[in-house]
Amino acid sequence: MKTSSPGKILLGFVLVFGFCLSGNAQLLKKLGKRAERAAERTIERRVDKETSEKTDQVLDSILEPGSGGNKQGPNTTPSPTGNEPNTQGGQSGGPTGSSGPKTIEVYSKFDYVPGDKQLFFDDFGNDFIGDFPSKWNTNAGGEVVTLGDSPQKWFGFKSGYNIYYIPNVPQLPEEYTIEFDLAAVGLDRQTSSTAQLQIMLSNDEKFDMGSNFAFAEIPFCQYAAIGVTVANRINGKREIRSTVKADLRDEVLDTPHISIAVNKQRFRLWVNEIKYIDVPQLVPNGAILSTLKFHVNNFKDGKEQVFISNLKIAEGGVDLRRKLIAEGKISTNGILFDTGSANIKPESMGIIRQIYQVLQQDGTINLKIVGHTDSDGSDENNMALSKKRAASVKNALVSVYGVDTNRLTVDGKGESEPVADNNSPDGKAQNRRVEFIRQ
Repeated sequence: MKTSSPGKILLGFVLVFGFCLSGNAQLLKKLGKRAERAAERTIERRVDKETSEKTDQVLDSILEPGSGGNKQGPNTTPSPTGNEPNTQGGQSGGPTGSSGPKTIEVYSKFDYVPGDKQLFFDDFGNDFIGDFPSKWNTNAGGEVVTLGDSPQKWFGFKSGYNIYYIPNVPQLPEEYTIEFDLAAVGLDRQTSSTAQLQIMLSNDEKFDMGSNFAFAEIPFCQYAAIGVTVANRINGKREIRSTVKADLRDEVLDTPHISIAVNKQRFRLWVNEIKYIDVPQLVPNGAILSTLKFHVNNFKDGKEQVFISNLKIAEGGVDLRRKLIAEGKISTNGILFDTGSANIKPESMGIIRQIYQVLQQDGTINLKIVGHTDSDGSDENNMALSKKRAASVKNALVSVYGVDTNRLTVDGKGESEPVADNNSPDGKAQNRRVEFIRQ
């Protein structure tokens, strides 16, 4: 029996899909520029997906007769088209993704708890667009930008050999947490399998790896699922290097939130609500890894770029359950809200989950939840906002975890009881907090 070659079959698919695309041309002409680009990307993604599926079926039927073409392949949906970051505040190339917003319910088992003593925070709010951020150091370059229509500021890393970006953090203690948001532009199916962001803890204060270090690498490749790599070096000798299987292709397109907890030698890493790394002895024992560094590797210059914002480093990461039971009161700035809103950010659920566990363990405990804000806005608005935020935390405990509403009361203090200077982003971040007081 005569069989068609894979090349001829693929050519036929291309012709069919090309005809479909031409039929949509009239429709696209009627759309506005932005809608037209979005529609084109949608069509391209669907064509690419269907072509990839047909190709897999052809190859499976040739290489694995009897498979029926049902072999599950990796997600090959291409990313949005790459655009340059907007350094002037107009439209261009903001990060987008397909995974959509996460819900509080999804995060209800998220067990990350941020440190309770803030050491460093930077959202680049005091830096000018186009400048290198004032609280960082590097041996290369970079600039603060905005992406798309959002006013949020981001710091763009440059890719290259031995290029490091170092925030001016005080010496790191034995136990602390690191959090930040990531964004990327220009990613597509040609993005390298070695395109990664490295987060390193090192005993070298400048621009070298050092004789003692530990790091994790987050992949940005889009054509295949590349796992999360961790490695270390102890007194110049590698002890650990391994890659945990993970498919983060959708996540890196959708401004993921990264959380890291370091408890002496133990190193844990979460991407959004999922914990990917938990290595009990990754951090060298007894070595002082005093410096946090970021390194970007194998991104195409001028096309692909990675950005960071809202970097927060805090000492502790202690068990808030024990502290609440022992002291009867805790205060945390780890419960985050949308700007000017009482909407809880889902990554805050690690703390709320611990509060629930205290209430579940001891049915006699009742809590007063008190919200606090920074000084942005009027006194009246901040007072109302702080009360709404406390009520949102109560609602999460009641609706997600089933806590009896009669065990919880709420109050708000607005900006009236600051614990830090409201003239800096770092101070404002400390003042935005929630207290839990045993009644």
